[in-house]
Amino acid sequence: MSQHGTPLAITASPSGPLRGVAEVPGDKSISHRALILGALAVGETRITGLLEGEDVLATAEAMRALGATVTRHAPGEWHVQGVGVGGFAEPEQVIDCGNSGTGVRLIMGAMATSPITATFTGDASLNRRPMGRVTEPLALFGARAFGRAGGRLPMTVIGAVDPVPVCYELPVASAQVKSALLLAGLNAPGESVVIEREATRDHTERMLAGFGAELRIEDGAEGRVITLTGQPELVAQSVAVPRDPSSAAFPVCAALIVPGSEITVPGVSRNPTRDGLYVTLAEMGADIAFENPREEGGEPVADLRIRYTGALKGVETPPERAASMIDEFPVLAALAGFAEGKTVMRGVKELRVKESDRIDAMARGLEACGVRIEESEDSLSVHGMGPSGVPGGATVESRLDHRIAMAFLVLGMAAKAPVTVDDGAPIATSFPAFEALMTGLGARLGGQTRGESA
Repeated sequence: MSQHGTPLAITASPSGPLRGVAEVPGDKSISHRALILGALAVGETRITGLLEGEDVLATAEAMRALGATVTRHAPGEWHVQGVGVGGFAEPEQVIDCGNSGTGVRLIMGAMATSPITATFTGDASLNRRPMGRVTEPLALFGARAFGRAGGRLPMTVIGAVDPVPVCYELPVASAQVKSALLLAGLNAPGESVVIEREATRDHTERMLAGFGAELRIEDGAEGRVITLTGQPELVAQSVAVPRDPSSAAFPVCAALIVPGSEITVPGVSRNPTRDGLYVTLAEMGADIAFENPREEGGEPVADLRIRYTGALKGVETPPERAASMIDEFPVLAALAGFAEGKTVMRGVKELRVKESDRIDAMARGLEACGVRIEESEDSLSVHGMGPSGVPGGATVESRLDHRIAMAFLVLGMAAKAPVTVDDGAPIATSFPAFEALMTGLGARLGGQTRGESA
């Protein structure tokens, strides 16, 4: 049963051409970071285009609990009166991060070098996700964490009274862990160093620099070395949040598999650390044009124009590309069912510890829809059935995972028979307007609370 309210089954039926403008929501990663850095800055940070999904709203509430003043002035327009680096107050209540792994891990990092104690929890999905990958390196700063077996929430973090700087090499590519360590390093004296062998999304580094932090980024034989000077005074900023490329992936992929479709998605982030899906789609033969390139909020953006051109071809995504498209693999797997030939996704073991085990969730759902797959611990292969070749006609489990739910609804728009997601309620965590946006483009979607008559 969903932790987001009463389970909401949603059915996607074979749709006619998708046409129009898809105004997807603001970038979730940047929205989290804008709220957190605004809370750590001195003065009032003004944010426009903030994603108002459940995940980000939970982070806004957490910043209030830690002493910042966070107010909503209009849709997407939020102001944050910060408390300064090291100025967080001890929260009076447990901080509930809902479904957000990004939110909880970044907030743990931001408070780990302040002399306060905070307890974190989340929904059933988040409480199953491992936190040790963050709390173990945070212990090097002097923080302590106590949670359930396996390093799981609920968890209490005791911030360091006398934090020390650290030098840490990430064992796995993870923007969440990297960002948590950089946020922790803000209130540690001296220089903290984070080394990543594979580049991950760099929104934290870009935004830290924008708020006035001193950091150096050097690429060398050991990877990317990020050096942050601690205890700066961050200065409040105006942050324009670009549209989320991970959310844009759903209407983009739908338009590429529903015959006759042509859509535009304006103002989407083209950050090169987030661009892996679009590189892959180009290799598959997709017709995607990037128009009006510009910069917004320190991020490169462009307007996307997508046209259906018929069969895409199966490809292999190399392991080194995985970090730049980690959230897009579910919808890529759905799209791959309509390609000609096999699509192989490698280096994707990180998907096993997302909101769900996304490799298993996609594999079981694709099988139920008549698509042949192969999987390993670190890969997923999809045998494409060509345009209009996927049977569909199944009910699949979302497993409390917003991206799994949306991926199978996209698949249902182009399958031979309708596809039902057992619970689409988690979609509200990242893309509250998904159903309205897609039906506005021409998709056939319908939902009902389980227990209602059809």
